[in-house]
Amino acid sequence: MPRSEPQPDLMLLKPRADRYSSSLPSATDVMVLIEVSDKTLEYDRGPKLSLYAQHGVSEYWIVDVQAKRVEVFRDPSHKGYSRKLEFGRADVLSPQDLLDVKLTVDEIFG
Repeated sequence: MPRSEPQPDLMLLKPRADRYSSSLPSATDVMVLIEVSDKTLEYDRGPKLSLYAQHGVSEYWIVDVQAKRVEVFRDPSHKGYSRKLEFGRADVLSPQDLLDVKLTVDEIFG
């Protein structure tokens, strides 16, 4: 996948004066990247996970629709993410770069 450019479902980006009008965001601009997985779970946990880690996306969330949980991956390297956290229905989670933002998994699923 040397020319791959995955399109995540949601990205929270660091504020930039030009609002990304002069160039697309890079991995260092991403505070959290989110994939909503229903039928794509295997791909999101496999090739996408590896690609995002290799490019240094600091935090990657997989919202597992079937299991109604959120998997959070942090601390990327060329070998993958060194931390994986799993959050269930009543658990509270926050992006590591936005600690004052708190959500429960129930809120994500509505």
